[in-house]
Amino acid sequence: MAIFSSPIRPWLLPSAVLLAAQTIWGALRYPHLPGRIPWHIGSGAVDTWADKSVGSAFILVFVYAGVTVVTAGSAELTLRVTPRDELTAANTPFAAARAASSLINRPASRASARRIARAVLLLNACIGTSLLMGCGLFWRSTPDPNVPVGLLAAMLVPVLIGTAVVIGAAARDRKR
Repeated sequence: MAIFSSPIRPWLLPSAVLLAAQTIWGALRYPHLPGRIPWHIGSGAVDTWADKSVGSAFILVFVYAGVTVVTAGSAELTLRVTPRDELTAANTPFAAARAASSLINRPASRASARRIARAVLLLNACIGTSLLMGCGLFWRSTPDPNVPVGLLAAMLVPVLIGTAVVIGAAARDRKR
């Protein structure tokens, strides 16, 4: 598969480690979970519960696996798009039209494409970190409706950091 031989492979490692950690931790916690586990967090407390099942207990792991597949695919596609500098350098009749096409937001160069792809994968690892914190809440041994103060903020901080990195990479690309 192309993803595993591309220059983004090392940047997938943190996401793979986080996904493995979530899976292993969940497998170890599953036998000790109560019959009903948190399903939705309302204003400061769990307001919906679900019966214990693999689907309900591992929902955050499944979501993160799906997000990882989508972001890895997006990063790979970013590397496969012909950058603007290569299109404008080509002396073909359609080069200017392809370069100006609004259908694809092309990176400025190959280096820019790599930078954006790495930033997207870093954002994915940040999302995994946030979901790992959510797993801690869902996998408690007792059915406690109370949510630790600051958990939402703690879960948002990694996502905000990852988003800032992606915006920074995209902004740097636009300056060129």
